[in-house]
Amino acid sequence: MSDLVIPDDAGGRILDEPMGDALSKRYLAYALSTIMHRALPDVRDGMKPVHRRIMYAMSTMRLSPEAAARKCAKVVGEVMGNFHPHGDQSIYDALVRLAQDFAQRYQLVDGQGNFGNIDGDNAAAMRYTECRLTTAAMLLIEGINEDAVDFRATYDDQDEEPVVLPAGFPNLLANGATGIAVGMATSIPPHNVGELIDACRKLLTKPDTTTEDLMEFIPGPDFPTGGICVESKASILESYKTGRGSIRTRARYEIEDLGRGGWRIIVREIPYYVQKSRLIEQLADLIENKKAPLLGDVRDESDEEIRLILEPKSRNIEPEVLMESLFKISDLETRFSVNMNVLDATGTPRVMGLKDCLTAFLDHRRVVLVRMSNWRLDRIEKRLHLLDGLMIAFLNLDEVIRIIREEEKPRDVLMARFNLTELQADYILDTRLRQLARLEEMTISDEHKKLSEERDGIRTLLGSEKLQWKRIDQQLAEVRKKMPSPRRTTFMDAPVGIEISAIESYLPKEPITVILSQRGWIRATKGKVEDPSELKFKEGDDLAYLVPGFTTDKLLILTSDGRFLTLGCDKLPSGRGNGEPLRLMLDIEESAKIVTLFMMKTGQKRLMVSKNGYGFVMNEEDAFANKRAGKQVLNADGTEAFAALAVTGDHVMVLGENNKLLVYPVSELPEMARGKGVKLQGYKDGGVKDIAVFDMASGAQWYDGSGKARDFKDVKDYIGKRASVGRIAPRGLRKLRL
Repeated sequence: MSDLVIPDDAGGRILDEPMGDALSKRYLAYALSTIMHRALPDVRDGMKPVHRRIMYAMSTMRLSPEAAARKCAKVVGEVMGNFHPHGDQSIYDALVRLAQDFAQRYQLVDGQGNFGNIDGDNAAAMRYTECRLTTAAMLLIEGINEDAVDFRATYDDQDEEPVVLPAGFPNLLANGATGIAVGMATSIPPHNVGELIDACRKLLTKPDTTTEDLMEFIPGPDFPTGGICVESKASILESYKTGRGSIRTRARYEIEDLGRGGWRIIVREIPYYVQKSRLIEQLADLIENKKAPLLGDVRDESDEEIRLILEPKSRNIEPEVLMESLFKISDLETRFSVNMNVLDATGTPRVMGLKDCLTAFLDHRRVVLVRMSNWRLDRIEKRLHLLDGLMIAFLNLDEVIRIIREEEKPRDVLMARFNLTELQADYILDTRLRQLARLEEMTISDEHKKLSEERDGIRTLLGSEKLQWKRIDQQLAEVRKKMPSPRRTTFMDAPVGIEISAIESYLPKEPITVILSQRGWIRATKGKVEDPSELKFKEGDDLAYLVPGFTTDKLLILTSDGRFLTLGCDKLPSGRGNGEPLRLMLDIEESAKIVTLFMMKTGQKRLMVSKNGYGFVMNEEDAFANKRAGKQVLNADGTEAFAALAVTGDHVMVLGENNKLLVYPVSELPEMARGKGVKLQGYKDGGVKDIAVFDMASGAQWYDGSGKARDFKDVKDYIGKRASVGRIAPRGLRKLRL
């Protein structure tokens, strides 16, 4: 191939660089732009750029809480035209969220009109709605015109916008934030501002306060929709320390007595970010699909306040049992992911803990205080300078008047005659004679004295870090009075006495047989299957497993990747048809195969075995999983899960692929909930061919090549130490049998 030839008229528009480098540079630029200018909030004011621009635009439009509201279309146009070069709908969506009381713990926009609801209905078009700032928003903006923060040029260089807001309270934690950037995301729950301020004041008096100490003031999030937080204190503390974790919240409900033993549940508050209409649809689907066997009906009687009616299927059901069952399978209980990923004061993305966020806010407030104090000091000194000149003019009023009337250049003469500066002389000349004549020495002196005292106070403040922190403490105390905020989300420990068995005790217990085909189709027939050969399958498919049980049982399924999956037998499809693919009901890896399945029994132990000859003993209850993806139990380390044998005897018999046999007591194996286990038998090459658990007193059997069962009379000759190689198995042994 010939070398690249760049035409003479390219004008520098063609760059000769590898495609990979060009793509990586441009994608990195896009990623940084998304992270810094769209998705992540600033730790100082808790704002993303679009929210900050909305706040600033509304302040320049003087839309204070006392002012008349303006059309949202006007505000959106102002933001888009001057500050935010993106679509009007994205700006309006951000503005709407700032006005929603179910989305914001402390609303920053006072909206008039339809701004959506908790059912998920959208707000009215921007031409119909109006808005203005709230008191909380004014606290965030206060000082913006007093050099409190830096400004930068807008996207078109025609104006300036603030880099950050002065932020009179810790808005990041008060209102929370969510966002998805490129390669990172943020998810911060809202908190109670009164508790946040109390924690900040504690940090001011004792900077070495630990996160655990701060939790005495901030026990956890405070969601706009209320609800009950059932996350443990230890888990919340870990989230606050690391900046990562999750918070479990459930609906608040009350039990209404209907008399004669009847009752129903009234749900008053639902978890944060749950749409009420979708929650009702979800509960209705659970009833229709018979996945909520204890729930009889659900109704919505909400008006301005939430009121969901949940009726039980039977009055004999305990209310707590019904609610615990619904908490497990519906959005009446949710987990809020905590990922406190923010931009620090230098614009660097960081995951911060609770104390780091509060400390960053306080540092910002000190910077704001110093800048505002310097701004005020500069104004005072300029005013005192003018008052000094005015006092000279008042004391020599006749001479000043004469100079103004007679001299060609009165300013120069005044400056030379009374030793005035140019500013002082101009101010005297600009003062009306009538106004000057009315000036009294006492008035000028009083103003001069007050300003001098204020100047000295500011200088003292700027010279003492201790006084600065004291002033910030006073400011926070004033903000707390302006923002009374009783807590909405309360705390309680999740009930531990109500277990799955108690919930399932209300289900009808009927005998069934679970049928799994070789291609992974599962179904359950009523009663016992007398003749498996009569079962019908799809063409090319056949029977793989046949497991008897009851509708109240839990089916445990072991896959070759060492994962246990759980299915409630009451949720299995009917045996009249071919069933449903198991992979549609559970999240099974594409490469994973079914190793075995069985009904979970309380107290039953299983010997977990991997193909390479490692294993351990576990309780079947430890294999139970609520998630579709199941629970990783056996760490196979590059090999596959081989078996999960019921421990029904006192000895283990292992047959290796090298045809060597080893017998030893089960007691030599450790009991674990999960892991790799210990070596069962030693191999140079290969792995386990077969394994069995048996009772030494009852003896064991083995199969020969023809499939005939033989008593294993010499089994004691093969007893050895665990992990040893063993002895050559009897001639003709192919498979073990109890």
